Amino acid sequence: MISFAAGNPSPECFPTDAFREFCDAILTKDPARALQYGITEGYTPLREDVLCRHAAISGVDPLKNTAIITAGGQQGIDLTCKVLCNRGDTVICEEPTFIGALNAFRAHGCNTVGVPMRGDSVDPGELEAAVKRAHNPKLLYLIPTFQNPTGRTMPYEVRKACLRIAEKYGLIILEDDPYGQLRFAGDDVPTIKSMDTDGRVVYCSSFSKILSPGIRVGYVICREDIASKIAVCKQVNDVHTNQLMQMVCHRFMTEFDLDAHIEKIRSVYREKAELMIGALDDKCSGMIGYTRPQGGLFIWAWLPGCEDHDGFVRALLEKKLAVVPGSTFGCTVGAPSTGFRLNYSMPDGEQIRKGVTIMSETAKEFI
Repeated sequence: MISFAAGNPSPECFPTDAFREFCDAILTKDPARALQYGITEGYTPLREDVLCRHAAISGVDPLKNTAIITAGGQQGIDLTCKVLCNRGDTVICEEPTFIGALNAFRAHGCNTVGVPMRGDSVDPGELEAAVKRAHNPKLLYLIPTFQNPTGRTMPYEVRKACLRIAEKYGLIILEDDPYGQLRFAGDDVPTIKSMDTDGRVVYCSSFSKILSPGIRVGYVICREDIASKIAVCKQVNDVHTNQLMQMVCHRFMTEFDLDAHIEKIRSVYREKAELMIGALDDKCSGMIGYTRPQGGLFIWAWLPGCEDHDGFVRALLEKKLAVVPGSTFGCTVGAPSTGFRLNYSMPDGEQIRKGVTIMSETAKEFI
């Protein structure tokens, strides 16, 4: 089986030797702190450095925000919804969008309303219309940079328009940015959080894509009153995030060339993405449409005019190629799929070439 279905960063990007060195140093010099209970908000030096780094790379105002360390970005999404939404409230999302977020919203009894992506993003007019129609809209969930599952990046003007809509209707924006540091082409686009002047944006990210997902260290950056409520909910949830791994992450930020490491990751993903897109250009042009991401882990693909993308995904599976059906990422359960997600971070070069060939041959038969 060849899998283009993963959502994982490549293991070749894990800084294994540095992990070993930092764990050994911490457990030798400061084992009591690493193995004891920590405070719910997170290891204080790490929280301070997260704010400092994102002031530089994401435009976060460190004087108007605070950071809470979470058990991965997923917990940040879940706790934000738990704090801000009641059962029956509505969360407005891009469609398609991240299934982990949809599951969190549904678990808290929220309605999820999708706004279809047009080109690189949602249409602000359609977004505002969806807000007007929604029952008790509370939260606007966006993945503006290298979106999961489409790989698309929201243009600057659309980001500003989304913030204006949130201000107009009293919404909070949950900006999910796990992939923002993985740009390998094009120019950076300012985060929505960098435009936030009144604390309307809750910014969520993690170390999963730049260090390792297995360590389960993420963070939420937001204004103090929201952060204090997230801390109460987290205390009930798991008391605190893994203390040893928080201390390791702090060492990565202070004793390791993190930017050079991220540049190596970008190089790996640039090569793999170019290989997959080149193979799609060569084998699938005219039969399959697909996005051209400038970073992140994913490509969104579709058969123009096809009304049975799930059937196409099943046909690929029969030929030993796994992709994720678009229905997985729909805001409305049971709605028809509009495409499928491809991942290039996990397969090797030979698997990418062979998998795209299978996709091309299957598309010819399916059409």
